[in-house]
This record gives sequence, structure tokens and C-alpha cells, in this order.
Amino acid sequence: MASGSSVSRFSDAVRLSSLRPGAKAVVRRVINDASGRAEHLAALGVTPGAPIEVLQTFPGLVIRCEETEIAVEPEVAHAVLVDAG
Repeated sequence: MASGSSVSRFSDAVRLSSLRPGAKAVVRRVINDASGRAEHLAALGVTPGAPIEVLQTFPGLVIRCEETEIAVEPEVAHAVLVDAG
């Protein structure tokens, strides 16, 4: 039952890549893989609980996390799960 609970914790989260400019959200999780993207994003402040705002989605995705603007590649944005507000 505990494993079902941990899976459902993220079932209502959406991918950062699906948000439109102006959307505000809170980071829930960064999916980690061999590329080390989670560590890189964490160094920039993109960690669970961090508020973010989508500034633009074309030609690239740009977000603001706290006071930092960050350009994010599409595959990286797809690995960030957020609660959209």
C-alpha cells in the first residue's frame, strides 16, 4: 500500500513542458537519469517546492525560479513534474 501512495503523490503533477507562458507552478519532482540533469537543475534552484514561472516556450523554454531566469531544453522540461497553479 505504501508504494501505491508514493506513486499517487505525483499522479496529479504535470510536466513543465506542457505549461504555457505566464503559468506559475511549484516543482514537485525532477526525474533523474544518467545525464545528471536533476543535479544541474538543483544547482540552479529547481528543486521540489521551488516556485517557478514560465516566461516563454518558443523558440526555447525559459523559466524564472526565484530570481533566476533559466533556459531549459525540451527534454529537460519534460523531466520536471510540477503542480500548476
